[in-house]
Formats: sequence, C-alpha cells, structure tokens
Amino acid sequence: MTGSAAALVSDYGKTMATLRTQAGPAPACSTKSQFMAYDSAPIPALTQSGVTPRFAYEARVDSAAADPSKAQTYAYGITSAPKPAGTEACPFAQSFTWPPNTASFGGVYDPFDSTPGKPMHVDTPEVYKDTAEYKIIRQALLSLRPAGK
Repeated sequence: MTGSAAALVSDYGKTMATLRTQAGPAPACSTKSQFMAYDSAPIPALTQSGVTPRFAYEARVDSAAADPSKAQTYAYGITSAPKPAGTEACPFAQSFTWPPNTASFGGVYDPFDSTPGKPMHVDTPEVYKDTAEYKIIRQALLSLRPAGK
C-alpha cells in the first residue's frame, strides 16, 4: 500500500508544509541538542491509542555548525513526540500515528528564505509567528482530521 501526499502552498508559490501518509516511523533519538519552543497546541482529533499529537513550532541548535545560517533549524509540524523538557531535545520529528502506521505534516521556517513575494523583514522566529503565513500554516495543521471526524 502506498501513501498519499499533499502540499500547503502560499499564494506566491512557496511550499509551506507537506502532508505525507504512511511516512514510516520517526527517526531514533541518537543525539540531543539545545532547543527553543515557540508554540505548541494539542490536536485531540488525532488521538490514537491514548497518545494525542500536538502542533509544535520549535528550533534545534547545532553548536558545531561552521555556517551561522545553518546553526539553527526551525520547524513546525504535527508530532507525537513528548514535549521537550530541560535544555536539550531530540531532533524534531514531524511524525504522528495515522492508521495503518504514521504520517508527517510539517515544514520549516527559514529566516534566510528569499522566495519572491514572501513577507518582508521576517528574520526571527518570533516575528514569523506573528505573520499571516504562519497563522495559515498553524490553522491548517491544527485542522487535520481523519475522514469521518
């Protein structure tokens, strides 16, 4: 059986998030790194076997990155992973239970994005969170429901 895929695309042609069904398991947590959490909300309609996925907008820091533009990765998506605690977290897994196995729905925020038509002067994750684009992405991810719910 093969999965399905769909993309959430902005009015100026940027792929903001991608949904994939039958995505396979989340990657193993082999290393942890510093993280920042910017937004999180549970999605009760996606609860499976007592686990409620959540929408999350988070960052991970790669202190070994030589290029400052690659030192932080910002991602948003639906995850079944527990909320990070403490000062370090596993890589952000945009993976959640979607029978018969898993799905992935998410994307990345790139402060260096130069897509023509993108909002101007959005160069921090905090400012991005206040944009219309982010609000559309958040609403779309939070609205995901299994057929019939």
